[in-house]
Parts: sequence; C-alpha cells; structure tokens
Amino acid sequence: MTRLHWKLLGALAALVVTVVALTGILAERSLRLRERERIEASLGERTRLVRELVADLPLDTTPSDQLAPLVHQAAAHAGARVTLLASDGRVVADSELTLAGLARVENHGARPEVREALAGRVGVSSRRSGTVGRPLLYMAVPAPAGGAVRLAVDLAQIEALAAELRRELLVAAVIGLAAALALSALLAWLTLRRVELLRQAVAAIAGGDLERRLRWGTGDELNEIAGAIDAMAEQLGLRLAEAEAEKDRLGAVLASMVEGVLVLGPEGRVALATPRLQEQLSAWGDVAGRTVLELVRHAELADALGEAAESPTPVVREFAVGDKGERHLLMNAARFPATGPRAGTVAVFHDVSEVRRLEEVRRDFIANASHELRTPLTAIRGFADTLLSAELQPDELKSYLEVIVRNSERLQNLMDDLLELSRIESRKVPLHPTEVDVGRLARMLVLDLGPRLEEAQLRAEVVEENPPPAYADRRAVEQVLSNLLDNAVKYSDPQGEIRVTITGQDRLVSVEVADTGIGIPEAAQQRIFERFYRVDVARSRALGGTGLGLAIVKHLVQASGGHLSVQSHEGRGSRFRFTLPRSDAGRSRSTSSP
Repeated sequence: MTRLHWKLLGALAALVVTVVALTGILAERSLRLRERERIEASLGERTRLVRELVADLPLDTTPSDQLAPLVHQAAAHAGARVTLLASDGRVVADSELTLAGLARVENHGARPEVREALAGRVGVSSRRSGTVGRPLLYMAVPAPAGGAVRLAVDLAQIEALAAELRRELLVAAVIGLAAALALSALLAWLTLRRVELLRQAVAAIAGGDLERRLRWGTGDELNEIAGAIDAMAEQLGLRLAEAEAEKDRLGAVLASMVEGVLVLGPEGRVALATPRLQEQLSAWGDVAGRTVLELVRHAELADALGEAAESPTPVVREFAVGDKGERHLLMNAARFPATGPRAGTVAVFHDVSEVRRLEEVRRDFIANASHELRTPLTAIRGFADTLLSAELQPDELKSYLEVIVRNSERLQNLMDDLLELSRIESRKVPLHPTEVDVGRLARMLVLDLGPRLEEAQLRAEVVEENPPPAYADRRAVEQVLSNLLDNAVKYSDPQGEIRVTITGQDRLVSVEVADTGIGIPEAAQQRIFERFYRVDVARSRALGGTGLGLAIVKHLVQASGGHLSVQSHEGRGSRFRFTLPRSDAGRSRSTSSP
C-alpha cells in the first residue's frame, strides 16, 4: 500500500474513533441525566410515603429508640436509606445506624438538602456519604410535626449502567472501526488506483515520455484531471518540438557564422562558446562554466568583457591574440537586457587578421612601388638634367644615354609586370587550357638558359618520372617556369645545381623547381609572394628584378587550378612546388562545368 493509502486509512480510523468517542460521551451523559431524573422521581414518591408514616410523631421530642423500628420498617418498604432529623439538624434515627452509632453522628443541619427541608422546601443533593462511604442521592422534605425526613439511594446503579453502556459502545466502536477500515481500504483502492495511474503518468511526462496518455471516460473529477494532463503533455510536446527546432536553427546559424560568439552568464562564467570562437582563442575542450581568464589568458579581453557587463552601451575593442599576437580580433560586446537586472553578456568576435594583413601589404606595396619607381626616375631625371646643362664628350654622352635607356627599360619592365599582374588578378587575362607536355616545355626553357647557366657556373637538369600531360594554358605554364628558373639562376652561387622534377599525382601534375642557392629565411617564406617583397633587397636590385615575379607565379598557378608552395633553408637552397590539373582530369572538369 502507498503512503496515501495509509494516510486515508488513518484519517478514516481517526474519524470513526472520534465519532464513537463523542457519541459515547453524549450517550453516557444523557443516560446519567435520564437515570438521575428517574431515581429522583421515584425517590420523591417514597420520601412522601415515609413522611406520611411519621406525620403524627414530633421528631424533636420522640426518643430514638421508639423511632428506630419505624425507620427500619420504612427503609425496608422504600428500598432506601431513611434518616429522621430534628428541627435543629440532629439525626434522631437512621436505618443504617445503631442507637450507639447515632451518638457519634455529627449534626446534619448544614447539609444542603437538610437545610432546604428545615426551611420548608424539598432539598435534593448528591455526594459521597461520609457516614457509609458510598455515593448517594439525598432527598429531604419537612416533617408535618417538625423536623425533616430524608431518604438516600445508592448511585452505584447509574455507574453500572454507564459502564455497561461504555462496554457496548466499545464493542460497537471496534466493529464499526473494522468495518470502516475494510470499507475505506476498498474505497481507497478503487479511488487511489486511478490516482496512482495519474502519478505514474505525470512522472513519466516529467521524465520526458511526452507520448504517455490516460484517455479516461469516467466523467468524474479525476477524468477532468486526466484530460488536463493529456492536454498538458500534448502542449509540452509541441513546445518541446518548437524549442528543439529553434535550437537547431540557432545552432545552424551559430555554426555557419564566420564570427565567434561568446555568451557569459550573470556571474561571468561561460554559458556558450561557438566552435569558431574556440578556434579564434585556441580554447579547446569543455568551456562551459569556465571564467574568461580560464578560457584565455588575456587580461585586456577579460577587462573589456567586465566593462561591457556594466555598461549600458556596447563595448568595441580590438585585441591581438595568439602566442605571437598574429591574430587580430575585433570584439563587439553588450549586456542583455540593456536595462534592469543583467541576465548575461554576449560578445561577437570578428577575425580582422586578414584585413590588417592586407592593410600592411597595401602600405608595403605603396612604399615599395614608390621606391621602385623613384630609383629609375631619379636616375633618368638626373642624367637628363646633366645632358641639358653640360657640354659632354661623345663617349660621356653615350654613357649617360645608356643609363637613361637602361632605367627606362627597367621602368617599362616594371609597368609591364604590374599590368600583367593586375590583369591576372582581375581574371582579365584569357587562359586557353590545352594539353601541355610540361617536361618538354621545361627542357626547352633550360636549353634557352644555357648561356646564363654557363656564365653563372650552374648545372641544370630536368627529371621526368613518367608524368602525364597537363591541362593548362601553355603561355601561363611557360611564364611560371621561366620566373622560377630565373630566380633559381639569380639566387644560386657558382657550382650550384638546379633541378626540375615533374611527376604525376592522382589527378594532378606536380612540378618542382629546386636549387642549391642562398635559401629563404623562414620568417620571409609567407611573404615572398607579395608584390615588391624582397628578401635580399641589394642583391635583387643588382640583378635587375622587379619584385613581382613570384606574385605573378602565384596568381597564374591559382588561375590554372593548381597550388603553389615553397620549402627553403638558409644556405641550403629552395624548393618551389606547384601543381596543374592532369589532361584527362582537366578535360572532364571543363566538360562538366556549366
């Protein structure tokens, strides 16, 4: 049985016991009153009869020995204790006392019933008799010749009747309690069985089983409760489905955002951090419940988020994060709601590293381009001014004109490379991919470089490992190889070696140009493909380079659908590797594209 069963049984048992007890008390009280009234009425009749027996006897003067036989006779007929009292309250005869005992009885004039009788009225009282030691009911009436006649009956019969009534009530209470408990157990089982079903259904719904239904048809209040529970489960299911859909939508939005999102609770601990944010801050693992400083060791970021939590307006800050500060994040943080008790803080982080890098590249480009243009222009202008202002010998004039022509050619080459690079970047250079034998093209270019290689005391070879033909623009591939070979010749010391290796890789053709030259510092390897970037400025300018060759190579390879990379060690040479689509793979891709 459940606790509710026991509570219901206990309540019903307490009700039965209370009702029986109250009924018994009221019944016993009624019994006592009724029996007393009956005894008083009977006692009154017998008292009047005894008074008639002593009507002619003056009790104040008649000796006790003459009254004793009369008192005993009257007591026998009346069935009660008979006492005769003089007008002063003395006991002159008593049916339960001997003549010797009368002498020791105290004056009864102060007794309530005697006092009333001596005053000419009927007196009634009940008390425990000090003479006989039992509870008695007394009735006294005035005697015709003076004095008073008193009768007393034992009240033990009332107590006996009350005791018998209590026994009967106790038996009735036991029987009634047993019947009530049996009936209540049956009713409890019938009623609480459905209550237990209600409890189980509510527990199941609370546990997540929103498909649980009762669907009763009894038409009572429990059926209404069951209907309300079914409706509640239905509504909860709909709300949960909506919440799950909203959660999925929000998760999809957050997952697709390129910005990182951080949500802090009111106590300043992480409630939500998107994967993008964890990537930006290099914070991995379970981040929920951690503080900002536990998430990332950045005091300035923690202070800015703390400021946003207290400020009614959004806080915007930019931070450099990472071991070397290589990543720049722009943070927009605000508390929510904007007014009232704070529920938390939300911050959106934009990765502006590429923007800052491009700004730096732009600044460097402007500075480098200005410098590259200034040098030949200064030379041209200086020698031109000299030609205008001085009388020169023919050999000097020729020398000055050669300098002007050489710097003009340098300017022309610089402008041509800039225009070429601009057209490639803007996709305005039309590429006409065809089947290209990269190995044959490389051998031809190496052959053309023969005089320069001999002058620089370098060796060059082309290694082909059964490569398939590439599918690319022949002019673009030729320009890429020419620039890479030109750089290899320029930056290799005498007795060095240049090797061009061509292999096939899955759906690609891989081309590697390796040299044993001066190499490239690791810090500069990510920037050598920028326009005008030079590792060794003095050597580059002395060799006549424009600083745009590798930038052109990068964009041509990307426009051809390939990938460019570099591996280099200072003093040990460099390896430039680029890929091109294979002829069969490139043709199929070109055919399938719209």
